[in-house]
Amino acid sequence: METKVAILNEQKLDKNIIEEAAQVIKKGGVVVFPTETVYGLGANALDEEAVKKIFVAKGRPQDNPLIIHVGDFNISPYVKTVPTVAKEIIKRYWPGPITLILEKSELVPMMTSAKLSTVGIRMPANDIAIELIRAAGAPIAAPSANISGRPSPTDVESCIEDLNGKVDYILGGENSEVGLESTIVDCTVNPICILRPGAITVEMLRELDENVYIDPSVLTKPQEDFKPKAPGMKYRHYAPKAPVKIINGDIEKTIAKINEIVLNYIEHGKKVGVIATDETKERYNNDVVISLGSRANLSQIGKNLFKVLRSFDTMNIDVILCEGFNEQDFGTAIMNRLKKSAGFDIIEA
Repeated sequence: METKVAILNEQKLDKNIIEEAAQVIKKGGVVVFPTETVYGLGANALDEEAVKKIFVAKGRPQDNPLIIHVGDFNISPYVKTVPTVAKEIIKRYWPGPITLILEKSELVPMMTSAKLSTVGIRMPANDIAIELIRAAGAPIAAPSANISGRPSPTDVESCIEDLNGKVDYILGGENSEVGLESTIVDCTVNPICILRPGAITVEMLRELDENVYIDPSVLTKPQEDFKPKAPGMKYRHYAPKAPVKIINGDIEKTIAKINEIVLNYIEHGKKVGVIATDETKERYNNDVVISLGSRANLSQIGKNLFKVLRSFDTMNIDVILCEGFNEQDFGTAIMNRLKKSAGFDIIEA
């Protein structure tokens, strides 16, 4: 397949290019496009045959449901009902990095929802994404624009690396502002439940519902027979080529433990990569140390995480060691992605 690539200036959108990409969606094709979270791989959410192409291009398991992206606040055609708390979330956080799980209408194919009676739906906060959805005249189903299991792409270069020749069109823009996928909230239960943590944190959502909680299955390694209700709940995700190990605990003990593990690997002829922070990067006895940013700036760390994980793939690294983070506020989302990347391989310092 020949893939067309077009890069847009987000400050001055070329409507002709957006219309060209929208025509691909209308004809049942697949288009990569930017959002504020990560880049998405999109097709007409209401066209079952088009949606199948997403799974093929990514190599994605078909029991992993997709999120549909809308270009305005009118979601009534795609869901049976919108509970009061969902309306409050929409009013406060849309457009933005939060997805609502709602009972789907008959209009949404079972292929899109992975045979579930529910569907995830969100309105992205990115001008290219919104203009593409509106020009396509239909909601766009879109997981992250990468080969299934790899770190999600936050820049167009990563999308080209993974999907050139596998999709019809790659529509590029700036790097993703958030860098981690949207928060997913199940609004079909009471109290509402977080199925994937993100930039809209549990602490923020408790301002709307003090009883909101994170589904326990998010925090532990899922069983093989687990049926995911939202993307990212079952399968290993965000994984670079080298295995990742998280070293978790007090930062001083973490640094000491990582240096100890590094020395052991080097003695056995292994090349090690370390994911550190600005405050600690000079304290590791290793040649390859990459900082995510300052521990005081979790939004920066979240924005850099997937890019840093991907950067090790070109370095012939045998193993990656990463500092852990406190699971509070945005740190919960960061650790969720790291745990998935590591396959829950965590070493306590």
